[in-house]
Amino acid sequence: MGGADRMKRKRERLAQRRKMVGHSQEQLAEVLRVERSTVVRWERGETEPQPWLRPRLAKALGISGELLAELLADVVTDRQDGADRLDRALAQPARADVEVARQLQQRVQQVASAYETKPSTALLADAGQCHAAAEFLLSRVGAEPVRGELYAAAIASATLLSQLVWDASQRRDYGVTLAYCDVAIEHARKHGDPVAAAHAELRKGFAALYGQADVRDPKAGLAAVQLAAEQSRRVSDALTGLSLLHVVEAFAMLGEYRRCEQALSQAETSFGRIGSDDPGAEFFSPTQLGRLAGSCYLFLGHPERAEPILTATAQALRDRPKTRSLVLGNLALAYLRQRQLDAATATLHEAIDVLETSRGGGAMTVVFSAARELYPWRAEPAVHDVHDRLLALVARA
Repeated sequence: MGGADRMKRKRERLAQRRKMVGHSQEQLAEVLRVERSTVVRWERGETEPQPWLRPRLAKALGISGELLAELLADVVTDRQDGADRLDRALAQPARADVEVARQLQQRVQQVASAYETKPSTALLADAGQCHAAAEFLLSRVGAEPVRGELYAAAIASATLLSQLVWDASQRRDYGVTLAYCDVAIEHARKHGDPVAAAHAELRKGFAALYGQADVRDPKAGLAAVQLAAEQSRRVSDALTGLSLLHVVEAFAMLGEYRRCEQALSQAETSFGRIGSDDPGAEFFSPTQLGRLAGSCYLFLGHPERAEPILTATAQALRDRPKTRSLVLGNLALAYLRQRQLDAATATLHEAIDVLETSRGGGAMTVVFSAARELYPWRAEPAVHDVHDRLLALVARA
């Protein structure tokens, strides 16, 4: 392909805002403690800031989290010939090159970026199309490094589909979820990407740990997340720590308090070692520790310890509605188990507010679990209000 066919992507409004507040790319990078090249890739639309960095980036730019999300979503693509290279490559696979493969990766990333604000059912078709395109081109393109970039797109799309199917099915469709994880693992091994393989192994553990109560299997889940932690140790402290957090929760489900606290200490140690070049850092957010620690204390029968942790975590998740609604569901459980009905119903209403637009499957499961624990107060008007809203939520599904 000639130079006239090149595409240039950029986030013009993000760069404009940086200049408006008087920062060069180097200065913004220094404030955020990242490399200048990281800021360059953000402004080119090549990568997204990691979730835990977004509040700091918004503060540095003097804007809200909501406006930052808009600036990140506003990616302009200039095409010299006005044609879509990916569509042409799908029609003529011999024309696929590295730029085409990277465009496909960017499409996957755009779908993934919408996860927190859109229902998973609304994202499945786009994610499926991206994955089908990656698999099709992999089956017909033999040249390196094009195949390497296509593998990256296929791994990302398969992992994303496992998450979307799991969420859209409200944690019921184990078969398809695990199948997509296995595809991601197979491609990651062929591509030589141990971080992506370990991440997909971790997601396999979620099916056993967090499925519907009648089929949940904490022992199988524990084995799966321990395997992910072991695989991660050689390649990423961030992913090791995250895997260990789920080991913590598995031990909590099994009522093993001492082993739970030992694993939590190991997770904190791993998080403390995360460097700026950690290849698994994209999967890490500081709120994960609070979210899972709060859940663990619930499983261990200590709602009074869970409550302050979950309250602080919910406050920190204002820009991640699906995750926040899950935390609010657990916070409502913490209040109920301390017999604080008013706080519990108020928190459930807050969670339902978020679920009406995000419809996160994991949060739905937790919120309905909390609603079942309202039974002792079933005659109270506040409980009737919660049940009415949940029925309306189900009717709109």
